[in-house]
Amino acid sequence: MSAERPSLPPVRLNSEAELARDALAAPLFVRAVELARWAGPETRVGAGGELVEVQLPAAAEHLGLSADEDGAAYASEAWRLAVDTGLLDVTDPEEKELPDGSEAEGTVTAGENLPLLTGGSPQDVLSIWLDGLDAVHADATAPVLDDFAELVGEDGSIDFDALDWDPEAESEFLDGVLGNLYLLTLADNGAGEGPVPLPALAASMIVPDDMGEPTDDILEQVSEAMMRLDDQFRLLEPIGIVEYRPVDEALLVEEGEAADDSVAGADDEDVTRYGMVKLTPLGLYGIRARMLEAGMDAPAVGDLAGKGADALLDGIAHYPESAARAEVKLWLAGYAEGAVSAAAELLAAARGTDEGAPLRRLHCQQALALAGPEAEPPVRAVLGDPELGGLARVWLAERGAADVPAPPEDMIFWLAIDTIAAQLDADGELDELQGLIEGLSAQHSGFFDQVWRVDHPATADVLEAMGRLHSDKKAAKDARKAAFKARSRTGG
Repeated sequence: MSAERPSLPPVRLNSEAELARDALAAPLFVRAVELARWAGPETRVGAGGELVEVQLPAAAEHLGLSADEDGAAYASEAWRLAVDTGLLDVTDPEEKELPDGSEAEGTVTAGENLPLLTGGSPQDVLSIWLDGLDAVHADATAPVLDDFAELVGEDGSIDFDALDWDPEAESEFLDGVLGNLYLLTLADNGAGEGPVPLPALAASMIVPDDMGEPTDDILEQVSEAMMRLDDQFRLLEPIGIVEYRPVDEALLVEEGEAADDSVAGADDEDVTRYGMVKLTPLGLYGIRARMLEAGMDAPAVGDLAGKGADALLDGIAHYPESAARAEVKLWLAGYAEGAVSAAAELLAAARGTDEGAPLRRLHCQQALALAGPEAEPPVRAVLGDPELGGLARVWLAERGAADVPAPPEDMIFWLAIDTIAAQLDADGELDELQGLIEGLSAQHSGFFDQVWRVDHPATADVLEAMGRLHSDKKAAKDARKAAFKARSRTGG
């Protein structure tokens, strides 16, 4: 079987030390840490763990914020994060209400996670930060309450049904948006690292793939999603996962909705006014961590270091070329037994007659190119191997090695089939594949008269592909005839 293609391309993450430094520098996290260190025995907290209102101005002042409503809101937000991440431990009062009818207050002490920020490992810091990301994500998907009093009944209970809020759907939508942003960041092998227009991101979740011109209803939905995302990214930016340029308030129209022409096609200069968002390196790490927790396959370069050569060659089967090269370098660098043993293990893992074997052999040859001259002894040892002898000769010839025996004719044809089968599985560029097919078939006179006899599992499939892709009509016809003969020979 061909190696299973990962659902997402591999991501190149910064080192854990770099990511931990970024986490500690995230503005909201910085404020949470400062309040955790500021809190003391005299700090008063409510029964729910929140900082009591009368202490919010002092907390805001400690953070260097104004003591007005905005400063108090920032301080309250940072306090909640400190509690949610274990930087502070809150003990609830035994009684919720005092005899005089006033609300009882709890106590607060430094949490067990606080000293880990200075004395722990980068993994400790990132684990705490991920808890903070989860908390902010939950805040971002919480309902927007225009008038909370309308939700409170006469008996003091809250009418949650009146919220018209589906927490699971809200969370899935934001995760879908962040997932699309993750994909766009990794697009074209990392070339898509620029900011993404908010209208495009909203449209990616709303507009059906098969829809041509969006309807007015769809445009309205996209505008509504944009405004919701604008609020959410404003909340997510301080935790450090995105760089965000908010929607220009001058563009907002009735009741906070953006004009529909934001989706219908604003020019390049205008589109930036509708919001631009970009994942940070810390954001790539955080979104991938959430994906892994949800059970998704989200590979990262370096995942295969320390594993066997079989896992390496299968794992990089459908990686982009630069990511595969980086993964192999890390694997070779971590191979304790040295280049000779590494090359021998790679060659052993490249053998096989299964569907994915040709691509394994192609990546084996590329990996050996990074192994250096020390790999020559194990490569020479497989010169007589019917599956590996061809790639061994190519490797030796590319290094200018002497005394490389000429391959027998049947090995030449076998290698041609194996090489094309690997490229077909790799889904490479069509022009490159056509060039390979035409080049290999032109190197040998009477190629199609002989190649159908090659004892390779992919012979018939490769010849059929050559019949479809060869630009010369006579050669294409000869390839189709040879494919028929190959299938007849094997009873296929």
